[in-house]
Order: sequence, then structure tokens, then C-alpha cells
Amino acid sequence: MKPIVDLIKNANKIVLTTHRDCDGDGLGSELALFHALKKLNKDVQIVHVDTLPKRYENFLNKDLFSLFRPSMFETPIDLCLVFDTNDERLIEPLFSEIQNHCKNIIFVDHHPLLKTGPLPTKAFIDTTAASTGEITYNIIKHLDIPIDTTIAESLYLSIAFDTQLFRYVRRSIISHQIAIEILPLIPSPEAIHRNLFGGQTPEKISFISKALSKIMYFLDNKIAIVLIHSKEISDFGLTAEDTRDVVDKILDIDCVQVAVLFREDSKNRYKISFRSKSFLDVLEISELFGGGGHHHASGAMIEGEFLKIRDQIIDYFKKKIE
Repeated sequence: MKPIVDLIKNANKIVLTTHRDCDGDGLGSELALFHALKKLNKDVQIVHVDTLPKRYENFLNKDLFSLFRPSMFETPIDLCLVFDTNDERLIEPLFSEIQNHCKNIIFVDHHPLLKTGPLPTKAFIDTTAASTGEITYNIIKHLDIPIDTTIAESLYLSIAFDTQLFRYVRRSIISHQIAIEILPLIPSPEAIHRNLFGGQTPEKISFISKALSKIMYFLDNKIAIVLIHSKEISDFGLTAEDTRDVVDKILDIDCVQVAVLFREDSKNRYKISFRSKSFLDVLEISELFGGGGHHHASGAMIEGEFLKIRDQIIDYFKKKIE
């Protein structure tokens, strides 16, 4: 922890970012450190490679986020911190641009390093952490910055999201210990819960119902796969972000060991999300498709014919189960 804390202390102009299609963990982490660094009078900026997902627009200040554009950095940057990923491809084209302007780029993450694909030159990675927010909390503590309501809410956003309200804490008590400290500072934790996991519209419930009716079961119902077409998303007036909940609901089915969601972004181009429980690891297959993530939650972007990709996935897990 000391090297990254020293770099922060010695830096003046700092850029914070997270992966494209950002989620509550990356957002909460960068927001918590943003507000903390403001207390140190740092020149700090949050820059994203894509727009803020709609589910977060209702309760986060959009003015705090800048959308990347070429040549936006006119002066040198002392430090760039990348949260919740260690894959530079997920922050392109920002990564290529910032390499020319920044002395130090550090990935702050809890995902395993990729077996295939680019490896970060500098990173602080703790795969035992249940969220990147846990690591960010420790950074703030080592900087001796008092945690106020704004920082506490940001940390809670991160931890509550990535642990799914403390369902997945990786056999660690750390998430609960942090919550014990920060919850007294948060006026309404329930509001964060509702914004993250509630607030479903009739259109989204109808969409989820239709998606779940299309589940295809394989290998004695151990593998469940759903294909969602882009037209189905637009017909319900939704966005790609609204498909996130579907794959988690599939995994709630008792007999299902692996849930796979194909989200069609364009013809023969898919975002594949994997979720698993028990002994089956989905990180390896995501890396085979050029993606990454956790051992039990991962994803990838892939081009090709759906049936061929689906059969590849079934064959892969058939061998693993055998």
C-alpha cells in the first residue's frame, strides 16, 4: 500500500477512471477517492470512456464525470488510477491517450490477472477483496483522510453492489467491518439499495419475464443459456445495462450451475456474461473469448454465429463436468 499512497501524496494532477460499461464497484471506488482527494486539495478529475449507465443517473451527480475525447489533456498528468479492472483494453481509447500525458498509470483492482491478454505494468491487486471498494477504503485510511458522509456513501455503493448486499463476501469479514464503520455516516442506506437493486419499471419486469421464458437448458439442466436480441431491448424501451439482472436471476435456479447470457449488440456481435456456483470456474472460458473477470462472474465480447459459440460453450462445460 505504501508506494501507491506515496504516489498519491506526491501527485497534484490526478485522473481517475474505470472500465467501460461501468458498475457500482468501479463508480463507488472512484467517487470515494475523488471526494477524499478533494480534501487534500488535489487537482482531480474523473474521466470515462463511455456515458454513465442510466441506472446510476438517478442518484449520482453526472457533473462529476467527464466523457473522454481526443486531445482533452492539455497539461501533464502526475497520476492516473484505474479502478475495478486490470485490462487496459477496457479503458481504450483513454489508455493510449493518457500514456502520452501521464507519469504513472496504476490499476487498482480485485480481479485475477489475465492468463492471456495484456498485463498491467503497475497495479495494486488484491484478489481476496470482495470489492474494489475495500481496497479504496484502505487507501483512504492510509492517507489519513477522515471519512465523511459523501465518502461513506460512495464506499457503500461499491461494497453493496459487488457483494450483492453481502451475499458474496469471499469468506471474509472485511466487508462487514467496513460497513459497521461507515453505516452510521449514511442517512439512508435503503436508498442506495433501492437505486442499485430496485426501482424496476413495468417495462423492465416484462422484459425480464420474456428473457427468462427463453432459457435453454443443457447437460441435465446444469447449464442455462439465454439469447437476448437488440430489438427486444429496444422494443421495451430499455438499454443494454438493463440486461444485467437477467443472468443473476438465471443462476438462482437450483439445478443451474452455470448461467450464460448472450446480449446481441449488433449482427453476430455479442456481449456474453457468465455466472457460476459450486465447482465450475467461468474465468477461463471468458479469457478464451478475449474477456476476463472473476472465477464465478466473468464476461467477454465476441463476434461469430450464435449457435457455433453456444455449442463451444456447452462442449467446454461438458468436458469440465466430466
